[in-house]
Amino acid sequence: MSEFNKDDYLNDLPDADELANGQASPDADGADAPSDTGEQLKDDMLKDAAAEQSAGEQASEESAKAAAEATADAASDGDAEGSSLTPLGQAKKEAAEYLEALQRERAEFINYRNRTKKDMDRARQQGIIDVLTAMLPALDDIDRIREHGEMDDSFKAVAAKIDKTFEKFGVEKFGLKGEDFDPTKHEAILHKPDPEASKATVDTVVEAGYRIGDRVIRAARVVVASPQN
Repeated sequence: MSEFNKDDYLNDLPDADELANGQASPDADGADAPSDTGEQLKDDMLKDAAAEQSAGEQASEESAKAAAEATADAASDGDAEGSSLTPLGQAKKEAAEYLEALQRERAEFINYRNRTKKDMDRARQQGIIDVLTAMLPALDDIDRIREHGEMDDSFKAVAAKIDKTFEKFGVEKFGLKGEDFDPTKHEAILHKPDPEASKATVDTVVEAGYRIGDRVIRAARVVVASPQN
């Protein structure tokens, strides 16, 4: 058995500076293996953690998407449920429909009333025209008697009452001697040349004219004095 040599053993040990710098003697390769394994394990753990974080983020996104879809579905269901009116809402809707129908009926009634009023006014006017037309010969005779001065006081009073009665119903009498001849309201039964006339004028009123408003019932029949040239 060889004798243990203390000096040889100490000389074979690695230097402390080499150990501090990570440099070792041939046995140091075996000592670095655990350190490399730790680094690899650390890297693997970091990769696993990153993968887990990515998976967690993806799961969170999917959960958020699902939650949003669920919220949208719930809102849609809420809208569908809201479409069915409450008793108060139904009552308001019916009241609005009744009001609209009432307004429509009122508008139709107003139109009907206006048409009826116009029809009544036309019928009333036509009745006055019929009476006036029937009395025209008598009115012409009264005018002739008045023109010749053959009326007594009683007859003048009766004639005045007749005139006022027609005026009350809107009948206007027109046609006077000396006024300008107007073919829209005068009917010339004779043209008489007049050297002193500068324009056509009414010389004689044979039969007076009558109108209601702008409607001429009968044109005044007149003799017209016309310029010679």
